[in-house]
Amino acid sequence: MSTTKIALVTGGNRGIGAAIAQGLAGHGMTVVVGARDASAGEEAAHRIGGRSVPLDVTDDASVRDAAARIEGWYGRLDVLVNNAGISGGLDHQVVGDIDMAVVRAVYETNLFGVFRVTEAFLPLLRRSAPARIVNISSGTGSLSWQSDPAHKYASSRIAVAYPSSKAALNMLTVMYAKGLAADGISVNAIAPGACGTDFATGLGLTLERTAEQGAAIAVHLATAPESPTGSFLEDAGTVPW
Repeated sequence: MSTTKIALVTGGNRGIGAAIAQGLAGHGMTVVVGARDASAGEEAAHRIGGRSVPLDVTDDASVRDAAARIEGWYGRLDVLVNNAGISGGLDHQVVGDIDMAVVRAVYETNLFGVFRVTEAFLPLLRRSAPARIVNISSGTGSLSWQSDPAHKYASSRIAVAYPSSKAALNMLTVMYAKGLAADGISVNAIAPGACGTDFATGLGLTLERTAEQGAAIAVHLATAPESPTGSFLEDAGTVPW
């Protein structure tokens, strides 16, 4: 079996996901780009010298097929980056004007998609020593920051579905960290910070922070000799829950 580490990045064809995939490849990992759009995934994988797999985190069969394909290729998985996520937009996502269809769609990707992918890939992760799971969360999911009058999030207009889905993802991170401790699998959440990607553009934001800057903490957690577990981290250190 090859000693080269194998990594899967969901939603790895653009934005922060693509930057994470590039960063991991730069550390010598074999990176599999998971993407709903197969051609976009192939293009992204070609740019970094990796492979791609069609992967829709909201679809059971798609996730099972991706796991089976990676098992056939490599027999294991060393790093899983749960990056795929959607914002749900700003329309009908403020208190008093909530579109439940949008809420369900956001949770299906940002929370249930992580459940689905992580469970499907656990058998492959357990074959690695040690494996790492990195969940791409958001500082908007910090209950402490959202409720702190001195913090910018306390007064910002943020759609309800996205930050609440990330807060739930943070709890999921803690529960998986506890549940997989005996397997030696570290599980952490990261807050990449708002970056000038298509994701931000879709929300009408113009930002100077690059996708590569946002990806740095995820790449570090995936490649550092030692890893914490059950943590919520950003570049500056620990993010309060």
